[in-house]
Amino acid sequence: MKTDRRRWLQALAAAPLLAVLPVRADEMAAIRQRGRLRIAVYNDFPPYAMSGGRGIDAELGRAIAARLGLAPEIVGFNADEDMNDDLRNMVWKGHYLGTQPADLMLHVPVDEHLARANDKVRIFGAYHRESLALARNPERVPALSGSAAVALEIFTREKIGVETATLADSFLLGVLNGRLRENVVHFRTVAEAAKGLQDGRIAAILAPRAELEAALAGQGRFAIDTPKFAELRVDSWPLGMAVKAEEMALAEAVSAAVADLKRDGTVAAIFRQHGISHLPA
Repeated sequence: MKTDRRRWLQALAAAPLLAVLPVRADEMAAIRQRGRLRIAVYNDFPPYAMSGGRGIDAELGRAIAARLGLAPEIVGFNADEDMNDDLRNMVWKGHYLGTQPADLMLHVPVDEHLARANDKVRIFGAYHRESLALARNPERVPALSGSAAVALEIFTREKIGVETATLADSFLLGVLNGRLRENVVHFRTVAEAAKGLQDGRIAAILAPRAELEAALAGQGRFAIDTPKFAELRVDSWPLGMAVKAEEMALAEAVSAAVADLKRDGTVAAIFRQHGISHLPA
């Protein structure tokens, strides 16, 4: 079952980390001798990762490995209870069921609070800024503007979908002193919420923009906006990656590779190939 890989956002604000310090390159000797880079990506998480090693994160991982002269080994894994568990299972310790940690994990929020809570990993390499967005049926919901009290009042009459236990869920249940609760409809995934929007069960969805764009690809009758609400403390966050805290040479090499891939347009091209708007972090 898919769990909330973004639960930390309910309490934390996105913030960039300090740059990785240069260190000796010989710490990568074992990886280079092996000849491949083991890269962890989430399972069942379109458009970032899907079965068969597909998706934005999987392709970015392959591009990073190629830039380092290594063969990519994409390792899909299921999200655990929260991001702290995922970092433990896939970066510094391994899962109790036997899954070995990867060299590199993608789709990690670059956040100083998350980093302080996980001192056994090094978080860096922001490659995209994800943001909350509103997908809506314009025949039922106009473009939102103004404060939440004004803009969201329509959802006292219309139903809005969210993925369960996410930032969007927490925000909508609490805003306007809970007046929207009866009209907030919970779904297991953003894709399932998109089906609810298409068949008219709900009039809108609040969710990360990339997930909405993937779930509603080809559905031109729906609008996707990024309204701003002063009441929402966090509405965007940079996505990066993580390695073990002591693997500074690997972090430095990957950072340089990501910088090159951003500079030559590869990162933006990967997002574009998936029909997703790339926002530089």
